[in-house]
Amino acid sequence: MTDLNTLKKDIANQVAAANDLQELDAVRVAAIGKKGSVSALMKTLGKMDPEERKTQGPLLNALKNEVAALIDEAEDALKAKELEQRLAQETVDISLDTRPQAMGTIHPISQTMDELVSIFGAMGFSVAEGPDIEDDWHNFTALNFPPGHPAREMQDTFFLPDDERAQGEHAKKLLRTHTSSVQIRHMQENSAPIKTICFGRTYRSDWDMTHTPMFHQMECLYIDEIGKVTMAHLKGCLQDFVRAFFKIDDLPVRFRPSFFPFVEPGAEVDIGYYKQGEGIKLGKAPEGQEQKWMEILGSGMVHPNVLKNCDIDPEKYQGFAFGMGLERATMLKYGIPDLRTFFDSDVRWLAHYGFTPLDRPNSATGS
Repeated sequence: MTDLNTLKKDIANQVAAANDLQELDAVRVAAIGKKGSVSALMKTLGKMDPEERKTQGPLLNALKNEVAALIDEAEDALKAKELEQRLAQETVDISLDTRPQAMGTIHPISQTMDELVSIFGAMGFSVAEGPDIEDDWHNFTALNFPPGHPAREMQDTFFLPDDERAQGEHAKKLLRTHTSSVQIRHMQENSAPIKTICFGRTYRSDWDMTHTPMFHQMECLYIDEIGKVTMAHLKGCLQDFVRAFFKIDDLPVRFRPSFFPFVEPGAEVDIGYYKQGEGIKLGKAPEGQEQKWMEILGSGMVHPNVLKNCDIDPEKYQGFAFGMGLERATMLKYGIPDLRTFFDSDVRWLAHYGFTPLDRPNSATGS
């Protein structure tokens, strides 16, 4: 048996001679590593007779623990010494400029949503939400779309596998084609009066400069007792909204009769613009220039069949609804020429058209 005291002294001398952590680690491996001198002695215990093992076992364990403690103590000392050297040698020039940090920007669609919440919130509307994956009943039937309507066809709608747990029209799943389905769910879950807006992604099978398979819509719904909400209220609400959103106090607004399955009567809403050089400018045309119009959204009085489908008595209640594409409104307000760029994930585009967190949304007064 090797003289344990001599071995301990040799290892202690090696530990003391180690000038850095790398040398100390080499001593550790040579002593208590897998093939180290102390580890080799530990392996001899199995060949000893019981009496000798009782004597040598505690001695070898004590040696191993003492060596490990010596190495740990030396490691702490070397680390402290290394830190002192770094603190003495390294300096920081506090006069240097800070490292440049790129600031993120808010997407124009998010900014537009915030602006709409600000405008309609001032009018007393609350925000509702609904699922992107809908069923045929909420997306079409409840909204008075008749069987065979073109919107129900595969070329316009992204249909999903049927839900085997549901029955009838509730089993037929699809990606919602409009946020009007949120209005249906809200009317089912809440009693009149109802005054709400909703935002969300919608999906249609289309792709060109002015259409994308996924886009965003905004819907507005106001239901109350007959006489408390009329077509006149709809016209006033829309006129105040577009003038506040585009920040043009005298923005011309006109209503044209139109057909939508879920409203009666229905109307498309146009805003005025005029030619200015190679582009256009929203607002009232100067004297001598032609007043031009562009469609901005669809609207109307909620169809009685839609109210019935939501268990609301059309003999007692009526209301108005309207909706628009958020990309189109954003393009008009901020001069963005191509719809597809909204979804290109190009940080250069976002840096140009995006908003900082301090760009607060406009209010209902258009300020």
